[in-house]
Amino acid sequence: MPDDIFDAVIVGAGPAGSACALTAAAGGANVALLERGEYPGAKNVQGAVLYAKHLDAVVPQFWKDPSFPGERNITEQRVVVTSGREDWINFSFRGGRYKTEPPNCFTIIRTKFDQWFAKKAEEKGAQLFTGVTVSEPIRTNGSVKGVKTSDAEELNAHCVVACDGVNSLIAQKLGVIDEWKMDEVAMGVKEVLAIPKEKIDDRFALEGNEGLTIEFFGSISQGMIGYAFLYTNKESLSLGVGAKLSDLRRKMIKPYDLLDFVKTHPLISRLIKDAKPLEYSAHLIPEGGLHSMPPLYGDGFLIAGDAAQMVNPTHREGSNLAMTAGHLAGQTIVEAKKNNDFSKSALAAYERKIKASYVWPDLWEHRNVEKNVEKDPSILEVYPRLLCEAMYHHFTADDRPKKEHKKETMKMFLKERGLFKMIQDAWRLRDAIG
Repeated sequence: MPDDIFDAVIVGAGPAGSACALTAAAGGANVALLERGEYPGAKNVQGAVLYAKHLDAVVPQFWKDPSFPGERNITEQRVVVTSGREDWINFSFRGGRYKTEPPNCFTIIRTKFDQWFAKKAEEKGAQLFTGVTVSEPIRTNGSVKGVKTSDAEELNAHCVVACDGVNSLIAQKLGVIDEWKMDEVAMGVKEVLAIPKEKIDDRFALEGNEGLTIEFFGSISQGMIGYAFLYTNKESLSLGVGAKLSDLRRKMIKPYDLLDFVKTHPLISRLIKDAKPLEYSAHLIPEGGLHSMPPLYGDGFLIAGDAAQMVNPTHREGSNLAMTAGHLAGQTIVEAKKNNDFSKSALAAYERKIKASYVWPDLWEHRNVEKNVEKDPSILEVYPRLLCEAMYHHFTADDRPKKEHKKETMKMFLKERGLFKMIQDAWRLRDAIG
């Protein structure tokens, strides 16, 4: 390890860490980017959706880079509401404007993307060190001054940025978080399934680089807070499902059993037919939001991304929040270097930047969604069933007038929930729908 005193040591070469390293290095800061894997992305095999606007802020016009490892440009997004194994409602939006550059969002394979992103940080001057496990931060007179590694090496720095994921060792050692509670994290299990491009295009009515995402709600999560998803890559599909750890424990369901349940659903089994398993992964997803967010800054440290609970599960957004937070942390480091001040008061600029961006308002708006659902989790199964029943009556032709079908549907809703209860449900779910 070098003996230099870095302006910043950034722990974790994921979206937050690489965005921070790239931004800080581009601004003239001396930066070390540490990754515990053999290479960035070694611990992330899964596919994901990434939003272009927020990556473009860090790497302008990235989509014109021939080396950019994007899989497909998402032009269609579907939401499927399931009830039992045979009934479902399919909502779909296909946007012609999504075909133009820059794209709105695209699918990626994290192991490829993380390497590309870290390389971009290196090109701006950041020093990448892989295979490095950080054991604890170095403190001097209450201020963080670097990190120690498991090999007893020390890296000295004016600032340490914790971008080391949901189980952030740095944040724990700093004493700003304890282990997360079971209702503050979800378990996500994913599988990458190989299938030829031609079959993907034909099966999902896609052309060229067009891509599609599908989210499945309702009975697919077996009464737990969570959902399943299917994303199209160039020559593979990313299939996964997530649920709160507290719900998995309450239902006594193992994560891989939940994934098997999803794979055997009649709709999903048709969509993944003939696909061959390539990779399987399981990881924790922070879902505590603002209620669980640790202090974002202190004397000589910043926290960003999953380590700071920056995930908006309602809109499947996490990587973009992480990139934006990393970008703003990088800007804060550049300003601190310029002023030769890495004190808590100086680094407070990072939180002000977060609050002035879209990150804080989005997390604030959705801060109570899951807590409201937890008050009456039956709505996760009741409304999908009622909606499917309503659709059944709407499309069924028999000897009765349509007016009678409408009355029967209304009676069904009123009997099942009641008018006051439905108003209460709508109020509880307003932020999830908005």
